[in-house]
Amino acid sequence: MPYGDVFTRINREYYQLTSAEKKIADYMLLQRQECQYMSISEMAEVADVAEATVSRFCRRLGYKGYSAFKLAVAGSSSGQRPMSPLYGEIQSEDSLGDMCQKIYAADVDAITQTLALISPAAVTAAAELILKADRVLCMGLGGSSILAREAAHLFSTALPNFYSVEDSHFQAIRCALLTPRDVVVYFSYSGSTKDVVDVMKIAQERGAGSILITRFPKSPGASCADVVLECGAREGPLQMGSVAARMGQLYLIDVLFNEVCRRDMEGCRNRRKQVADALADKHL
Repeated sequence: MPYGDVFTRINREYYQLTSAEKKIADYMLLQRQECQYMSISEMAEVADVAEATVSRFCRRLGYKGYSAFKLAVAGSSSGQRPMSPLYGEIQSEDSLGDMCQKIYAADVDAITQTLALISPAAVTAAAELILKADRVLCMGLGGSSILAREAAHLFSTALPNFYSVEDSHFQAIRCALLTPRDVVVYFSYSGSTKDVVDVMKIAQERGAGSILITRFPKSPGASCADVVLECGAREGPLQMGSVAARMGQLYLIDVLFNEVCRRDMEGCRNRRKQVADALADKHL
């Protein structure tokens, strides 16, 4: 279905919708721009319906699911600009200097939003889980696996029990052998993929601790996690894996790392010195 037809289709089908589906339609028609940035959980919440109702609404309009529907919304939102894979404010006619300024503003804004969302209680709870853990497994898929590797690398300079696990099958294998003294740190911007829910449920069944770093604290993955750390930055459907979104998550990694080290300053200082000494010969 052409992207530009989505709102016309909603209006055309409106009186065939159920009362619950009309709640979604009403919100969509009033908030066209905002909807493209919302997760299915957020859409269900603002429309006061179940997530299954949102999925059914999308299929009724001819889309395979919520992601396909959101892509259509992005293509037909007010302003009628064609969809762009660039950050929302960047246009093809911008100069390189203008583009640099806008990207800078987007990255700074992502960190600023994340700062506003930080819960000291959540950071404290996450740090306590990590400090008590025998093993900490950092996980993510796609672009999020890069963040998982970064987290494992950073924490490994101060703690000996951090490991990155990237393959989804290997993640399931490692989680199946977790103990109550282990912790999973999972990176998922949406928190709504099948993999994050599967991993969190396995960790839950094994009695292990779990920390989710996500944009959406009411996502399906968040409901399975012991601690949720929220990152800022909004992504359009064609901007998945944006650097701005990663900046927010990297900032959270840095905050959590420093909180862990702050609680064991002497131990972390000694271990980091040992690591620095071991790496010294690697440099010319």
